[in-house]
Amino acid sequence: MSAVRLGGMALGNGVLVHGPEYWACAIRAGDGRLQLASGRKPIRAKDANRIVQGALRMAEVFALLPVVRRRLPDAELPFGRPRVAVAMIGTLAGVRLLRSSRLTPALQEALGSLLALGPAAIAMRGTELAEYHGAEHITIGSYEHGEPRQREHERCGSHLVGPLLITSAAGSFLARRAPRSLRPFARIGAAVGAMAASVEVFGWMVKNERHPVSRALARPGHELQHRVVTAEPSSEQLDVAQAALQECLRLEIGELEEARPLQSPDDGDRDEAPPPA
Repeated sequence: MSAVRLGGMALGNGVLVHGPEYWACAIRAGDGRLQLASGRKPIRAKDANRIVQGALRMAEVFALLPVVRRRLPDAELPFGRPRVAVAMIGTLAGVRLLRSSRLTPALQEALGSLLALGPAAIAMRGTELAEYHGAEHITIGSYEHGEPRQREHERCGSHLVGPLLITSAAGSFLARRAPRSLRPFARIGAAVGAMAASVEVFGWMVKNERHPVSRALARPGHELQHRVVTAEPSSEQLDVAQAALQECLRLEIGELEEARPLQSPDDGDRDEAPPPA
């Protein structure tokens, strides 16, 4: 049986894994116990029209966050931290300053796109979130490749950075040329279009990872992934990611599929996960 195509998201205290139809999330609560919840996705992009599929792929992930929060109240969502909110406000202020500067429009938009990466980097760097991000990559990558993998993953969302910097800058530059009364709507359309285009380019990059253009586009995201947004996880964090993976696979293929163990037998016993809510 071929591997189920999976995606994931790291939380501050756990991992969310999702497949074409279902999702599963495992967290380590404050008392040390492993908590698990799962279900069917509220939005599914797999059968959508190709034109809107890129945007829907992003929407289906973010639509899971309120569901996870409701099912697992102890879950620490990645952008729920005060310092991230402050960074986002700072980013908006910085973009406004750039747009009122004397820099060329193209340079303004390029710098604005780079500045927009700040909240994500602040959210992860030097935290358990980065470690759970590494656990997510190791677990999903080891399952997909059938062998132990490192914490960098070829389909990590960080690889969208290269395409997104280009498409966002181009879209924002074009939106500036719209009539002033229509400019706010043009910027919204440009942002949605840039994301959809970036997802399509990213899909091409995954299929053509050895192509020189693909490697060049992936380089910024790879460096961000390696140096900032992932860290080596503990065996307990790998346990959490493994629980989410196996529960998602149970729902996707109708039976529990064992993945390769990622810790040694003497790592100690873990708390048994409760059944899905």
